[in-house]
Amino acid sequence: MARYIAKRLLLLIPVLFGISVIVFLIMAMIPGDPALAILGAYATPDSMAKLNAELGLDKPLLQQYFIWLGNLLTGDFGRSYNLNRPVLDEVLERLGPTLLLASCALLLCTLLGILAGVISAVRQYGWPDKLITLFVLIGISTPAFWLGLVLILLFAVHWQLLPASGMVTPYAGGGVMDVLRHLILPASALALVATGVIARLSRASMLEVLRQDYIRTARAKGLHESRVIYRHAFKNALVTIVPVIGIQAG
Repeated sequence: MARYIAKRLLLLIPVLFGISVIVFLIMAMIPGDPALAILGAYATPDSMAKLNAELGLDKPLLQQYFIWLGNLLTGDFGRSYNLNRPVLDEVLERLGPTLLLASCALLLCTLLGILAGVISAVRQYGWPDKLITLFVLIGISTPAFWLGLVLILLFAVHWQLLPASGMVTPYAGGGVMDVLRHLILPASALALVATGVIARLSRASMLEVLRQDYIRTARAKGLHESRVIYRHAFKNALVTIVPVIGIQAG
């Protein structure tokens, strides 16, 4: 197992190198002069040339790439000239709320998706299966940004039940309940779309397991249906469900 993980990590190096080359080339091919964008329309040629020299933009493209890659590997992401702050500080400042939102959305879509998929498989062709399948199709085909706008219009603008933006209410202390209220709408918008994917796969995986011979044997021995579903079917179905949850997390 350790050798397999080490091999996969080594194979990741050329992939990341290729991604870095593509990202750098895309940035290099963007039309316009960065110095002109930073200094403004009234910048003089001398000031633009000086700034290009400071940023290393007057060097050959290959040399620019290795400077950029070296800065990236050492944690120097450059400076935001719009906010006049290091980019790394901006990223770290927003990393905590982003991870909290992503974790809440992942937890919500995992619980709802697995529960819906298992119920749909156990009640195959029944009204729960048809109802869940309908909601799954709607969830898969609904863009998260559109769903987010609808939720804001309904719950924040029309009914005024939940806040539309931010992480905490200004001057309210920022308690746990206040943070949770701000997380409900964005986490729901992200989770409801991913729930459809997880529910669909959970249903297919459960149906495949329920057709296996050992499930028939367990039922023939007189085991309670709930025990057959949970201990024998659900645990084996998780083998194909867990990787999809990891993909959704990414």
